[in-house]
Amino acid sequence: STLMGCGDVPRVILGSPVAGVAEDEIIDATPAIEEIKNNYLPREEFHNLPRKFKTAISGNSRQDVTHEIQDVAFVGVNHPEYGPGFDCFVGGGLSTNPMLSQSLGAWVPLERVPEVWAGVVGIFRDYGFRRNRNRARLKFLVAKWGIEKFRQVLEEEYLDEPLLDGVPLEVEPGSRDHLGVHRQKDGKFYVGVKPTVGHATGEQLIAIADVAEKFGISRIRTTPMKELLFLDVDEEDIPSLSRALDETGLYSQPSEFRRGVISCTGLEFCKLAHVTTKARAIELVDILEDTLGDLDVPISIALNGCPNACARSQVADIGLKGQIVTDSEGNRVEGFQVHLGGALGLSPDWGRKLRGHKVVADEVPEYVIRLVNKYKEQREEGEQFRHWVLRAAEEDLQ
Repeated sequence: STLMGCGDVPRVILGSPVAGVAEDEIIDATPAIEEIKNNYLPREEFHNLPRKFKTAISGNSRQDVTHEIQDVAFVGVNHPEYGPGFDCFVGGGLSTNPMLSQSLGAWVPLERVPEVWAGVVGIFRDYGFRRNRNRARLKFLVAKWGIEKFRQVLEEEYLDEPLLDGVPLEVEPGSRDHLGVHRQKDGKFYVGVKPTVGHATGEQLIAIADVAEKFGISRIRTTPMKELLFLDVDEEDIPSLSRALDETGLYSQPSEFRRGVISCTGLEFCKLAHVTTKARAIELVDILEDTLGDLDVPISIALNGCPNACARSQVADIGLKGQIVTDSEGNRVEGFQVHLGGALGLSPDWGRKLRGHKVVADEVPEYVIRLVNKYKEQREEGEQFRHWVLRAAEEDLQ
């Protein structure tokens, strides 16, 4: 929706792309999102916040809405006593002062999600730091107050009654994306495919629509990882649908490089960007596949055009933050600051910033190939890329 697309307001609410559809869903959050959208967002009391406010609400077991980096997020949980509901996280965000969200330590039933959401937004409106826009995000208030005080103020000043205590969220260790074939509640399947960096031409969109029509598919969803999900697929149609989608340039079984790459819009469409990102990301994946083939472990690569981290460069295995750099001949050219070893999910952390290390944009493929080869040479059995980065020598990361 374009409702609340910009300004110092609650921005568009991120929900699970397979809400009410996926067999592995804990609880369908759609009624809460609809209540907030229809009955809370139109109210003027939410139209003058200190700055933008980002929300995610998902009851999917895959924890598929990047809840660690949202202003407020509700994540589906199964409480041993109360049953399906939500854990609420507040105070996340990236950009130049990245912070991970923190759990309120409460269990929130579906019917109270809108009330709690409005309470968190109310705290931000009334107590947020308006004097300095660089600090006018909820994460700074949560960092100053601490999570205990935040919950206390929420319950005492903004809610009709206190929240029930929850149990700690068990982080889903598997992949959060929806690539591949997955079972729906109704016995049908949904198929997740990946356009490279979420980029599609007009001709490709027409071809995708033709494929969907051929297989009787009327529901297609997008995801935070820039995938396309084709819903309501009969089991016998899965192989032929996958082949047809591959022919349009959508990858049902992408390499780990293609699966894990993401970029912002970059210089092509954004006035804040310093460098071109999408075209470079597409070229990068092609070169990596031609040179290295595939990798036997997941790897995320994020290309960001500026420090604002729209492509989540700080939580990628290889994060590339665009800036103008000086090349070997003294020319000012497009380049990237490097962050390595970031992650969400299990043991979330920011990427290791290589002090003073910048890569000229044209040399990014060569640098990533060198880095991946070093990892393959030095890794221990079962060691993920990000864990190798933590112990690798500085010169091996250059």
